[in-house]
Amino acid sequence: MKSAVETLNPTRVRLTVEVPFEELKDSLDAAYKKINQQVTVKGFRKGKIPARVIDQRFGRGAVLEEAVNDALPKFYTEAVNEAELNVLGQPEVDITELKDNETLNFTAEVDVRPTIEIPDYSGIEVEVDAVEVSDEDVDKAVEELRERFASTSPVERAAEDGDVVTIDLEAKVEGEVLEDGVASGVSYTIGSGELLEGIDDAVKGLEAGGEATFTSELKGGSAAGQEAEVTVKVTQVAARELPSLDDDFAQLASEFDTLDELKADSRKRLENMKQYDQATQAQERVLEKLLELVEVPVPEKLLADEIETRKHNLVNHQLGQMGLDLAKYLEIQGKTEEEFDAETKDQAEKGIKTQFVLDELVNKEKLNVNQEELTEHLMRRAQSSGMSPDQFAQAVVEGGQVPMLVGEVARGKALAVVVEAATVKDTNGEVVDLDDDEDETAETVEATSDSAEEKTEA
Repeated sequence: MKSAVETLNPTRVRLTVEVPFEELKDSLDAAYKKINQQVTVKGFRKGKIPARVIDQRFGRGAVLEEAVNDALPKFYTEAVNEAELNVLGQPEVDITELKDNETLNFTAEVDVRPTIEIPDYSGIEVEVDAVEVSDEDVDKAVEELRERFASTSPVERAAEDGDVVTIDLEAKVEGEVLEDGVASGVSYTIGSGELLEGIDDAVKGLEAGGEATFTSELKGGSAAGQEAEVTVKVTQVAARELPSLDDDFAQLASEFDTLDELKADSRKRLENMKQYDQATQAQERVLEKLLELVEVPVPEKLLADEIETRKHNLVNHQLGQMGLDLAKYLEIQGKTEEEFDAETKDQAEKGIKTQFVLDELVNKEKLNVNQEELTEHLMRRAQSSGMSPDQFAQAVVEGGQVPMLVGEVARGKALAVVVEAATVKDTNGEVVDLDDDEDETAETVEATSDSAEEKTEA
C-alpha cells in the first residue's frame, strides 16, 4: 500500500491511497465466506459453495463490493497512522479506481487537529475581585440562617407580606380546567416569588376562606407559556416568627455556644466562598488571555456539529424539562434568533479552541493523569450529577467515557500550569496567591469546552 497526504487547509487533508490487489486477499476470502453463509445454491451445502459458482450466480462485482467495504477502514487507518495524522471525525471516502486483479485506489478527506504554537504565557496578567467580607455580609448570612429556623402559627386576620398561606389552586385555559392545573394544600410564603406571577397581589388581604382570581402565564406543565385564569383559595393564614438573635439561637442553629462564635464562623465561610469564586475568576480570565495569544483555526464541520449539539441539548434537555420551547426561551431572554445563533457559535468556537490549546499544552508540558487524580475527579463529577460514585463510574465505563474524563483532568492540569505562571492581582492591587486545585480548574475547562470533547475524541 502507498499513500500520500495533501493539505487542503490548516484543518483538513486529503489522503490518496493505492492498494495492490494482492493486499485485498484476506478481505476477498472474508467476502466469499460471508456470502456463502447468506445464500443457498442447489447441489451445494450451505457454506460450501465454490468461489467460481458465487461469481457466476451473483457476480464478481458483489464480491468485490463486499471485500472493499471490509478493507477500506483498515487501509484508511494504516494511511492515517503512517502519516501520523491526528484526525477528527469520520472521513469522506471516494473510490477513484477499482480494477479486478489489479488495484484499488481511493481518496479520503478528513478534518485534522491544527498545528498550534504555544507562545510564552508567563507574562499573562489578570485582575480579579478582592476577597472582602463586610459586617453587612455576615449579618445577612446570619439572618438567612435565622429565616430557616422561623416558626409559623395560624392567625385570624388578612394575609400580609411574609405570611405563610395554605392555598388551593385551579388553572383554566380558554375556560377549560387543566388536568394538571389543580392543586390543594399548597404552602406559599407571600413575597417569595416561588409560584405564579400575580399571586402575591391576589392573596394579600384575604383571610382564611377567601378566594380571588387572577391571570398569569404558566411556568410549567401541559400549558407552559400560556396565559391562564387562576383561582386561588386561602385555607389558612400563618404568621412567621423569627427566633431571637442571641446565644440560644446560636446553640439551636449551629454547633457553637455563642452568637459571636456563629458570626465568626459565618465570616470564615463567606471568605472561603469568595476565595473559591476568586480562583474560578482567575482561571477564566487567564484562559481568556491565553486564547488571545494563540492562533487556533477551527474545522468548519466540527464547529457546525458543535453548534448543533449545543442547540439540541438546550432545546431537548434543558428547555424540555422546563416545558419551554426555543421561541419562548428567546422571548424570556430578550434575544433574537440571530443573536442566539451568534452567541451559540461564539461559545462553541471558544470551547473547541480551549480544548485544542490545552491539549497541546498537555503534550508540551508532558502532563500525565494518575489514578488518584482520576478518582478524585470522578467523585466530584458523580456528586454534581446526583449519582453515587459507583453508578457514575459504571456509566462512564459502559459508555466508553474514561478517555474523556482523563482529558478533562489533563486539561485542568494544563490550565493550572498557566495560572501558576501568570500574575494575578486583586482590585486592591495585591498579588493573589492561588492554591493549586487541578480538579477545580478541570471544572472551569469543562464548563468552557462543554460537548466539544466527544467530537474531537472521535
